[in-house]
Amino acid sequence: SDLSMRTLSTPSPALICPPNLPGFQNGRGSSTSSSSITGETVAMVHSPPPTRLTHPLIRLASRPQKEQASIDRLPDHSMVQIFSFLPTNQLCRCARVCRRWYNLAWDPRLWRTIRLTGETINVDRALKVLTRRLCQDTPNVCLMLETVTVSGCRRLTDRGLYTIAQCCPELRRLEVSGCYNISNEAVFDVVSLCPNLEHLDVSGCSKVTCISLTREASIKLSPLHGKQISIRYLDMTDCFVLEDEGLHTIAAHCTQLTHLYLRRCVRLTDEGLRYLVIYCASIKELSVSDCRFVSDFGLREIAKLESRLRYLSIAHCGRVTDVGIRYVAKYCSKLRYLNARGCEGITDHGVEYLAKNCTKLKSLDIGKCPLVSDTGLECLALNCFNLKRLSLKSCESITGQGLQIVAANCFDLQTLNVQDCEVSVEALRFVKRHCKRCVIEHTNPAFF
Repeated sequence: SDLSMRTLSTPSPALICPPNLPGFQNGRGSSTSSSSITGETVAMVHSPPPTRLTHPLIRLASRPQKEQASIDRLPDHSMVQIFSFLPTNQLCRCARVCRRWYNLAWDPRLWRTIRLTGETINVDRALKVLTRRLCQDTPNVCLMLETVTVSGCRRLTDRGLYTIAQCCPELRRLEVSGCYNISNEAVFDVVSLCPNLEHLDVSGCSKVTCISLTREASIKLSPLHGKQISIRYLDMTDCFVLEDEGLHTIAAHCTQLTHLYLRRCVRLTDEGLRYLVIYCASIKELSVSDCRFVSDFGLREIAKLESRLRYLSIAHCGRVTDVGIRYVAKYCSKLRYLNARGCEGITDHGVEYLAKNCTKLKSLDIGKCPLVSDTGLECLALNCFNLKRLSLKSCESITGQGLQIVAANCFDLQTLNVQDCEVSVEALRFVKRHCKRCVIEHTNPAFF
């Protein structure tokens, strides 16, 4: 085949795992990632596997010739398809088997994505070696690479992100969640040098306080630089240092945002949400869970997204009351998902207003809202017939009567959480009879 006849003249990385991995013995490998590896993991460079050489004086005729392995009978395109299911570290291992596998393992179609996981892996070196090999045919540029996932790799530093920024101009998706050693400067380099980046996950990166272009890129693109970052999906969960000013900068530069997750960004206030809505009018999904300073005034700003908003999470925002819920319900009529768990200021009046205005609601979490009772559930059941997921965990005022009304009207209910609620076994059985596909999470030992 064309692949097996390819001439290789440069060494390449073939291993991003220790050589004596227990899960890869006797020629059989598992698809597990390198996160299960103990000890330090680095990227090793080696030459292509040599062809078999025999000395002219050595006669091998006396030995029975081994039959060709079954997998070697597969055509190249089938082997490439199989390799496409392997994580990066195992794909590099396959390159060590023989020359044919070496050629197949480095087929450009297999390198649209790099996935490295594990706390021990030397990610900076691995990325450097991999990008060097992938740049072999196109010097200094990895034109095929579109996704890099190095979540949980705590040894990733700015050096690794610099490598990605310089070598991967076609990058569209970057996930570095849990990599707490990276800083703003490295992230700025990536978004500045990768103009097609659409998906960025920096959750758990506590040093990241902003998303912006580098100063050099801003000067070149001025005055339109604010519209040059094409990020649509941004996850900044657990970026504890993010403040309103940082969110202002993010909104001004990432005007195309449609999905934004700010869970546990505890320093954000209503003022930051005002900036967000001014610049990012296309947001469909927004989470400000556990942002304790967000109040009804913040929800009034969020409501300006109007019918574009489909997903909203305000869980454990203790300053939110029925007033904020009314704002959202009045203007965001196409809302499909609402998580208001732990918002103890919400009552039956808020649920009623929500049910009458957001009739297409499919998922609702009002757990730990002690002021919501059967009255609110009745209004919900009579208006939101498409409800599929409902969580009432720790709602002290809910009884079996309210559950029966829900079950009698919401036939498509798939998940119901009534843990720590005082509901009878009869009510749970009633739900099961009317909503046959419903999975009930409960704490009643008499119901099974």
